[in-house]
Amino acid sequence: QVQLVESGGGSVQAGGSLRLSCSTSGSTFSHYCLAWFRQAPGKERAVVATRDISGLTRYADSVQGRFTASRDAAKNILILQMNRLQPDDTAMYYCAARFGGSCVREAEEFHYWGQGTQVTVSS
Repeated sequence: QVQLVESGGGSVQAGGSLRLSCSTSGSTFSHYCLAWFRQAPGKERAVVATRDISGLTRYADSVQGRFTASRDAAKNILILQMNRLQPDDTAMYYCAARFGGSCVREAEEFHYWGQGTQVTVSS
């Protein structure tokens, strides 16, 4: 069983920054693709960033250049640094894990999910 616990959401004005954290076990990084997804009201859950077991990270076009996903190895935390936030970034953000070395972008392919953390960006 993989446990994922998100934290760090909140409210910010457009142009601001937030840092999300996803706490998990160290072995998760070695065996699972880890990803950040988000879901806005009335919309489908969509990928934000994925990180495979080699550390290769990919981003959705909408966040490329503004968001950075990284690992804090000492604390076994997956971080999502979000800069230049826009109102369209408002959503519930989820950390997810998919067993195996490769990452995909489809939410239904992920096996474990955190409880989510809310991000609200005002204009």
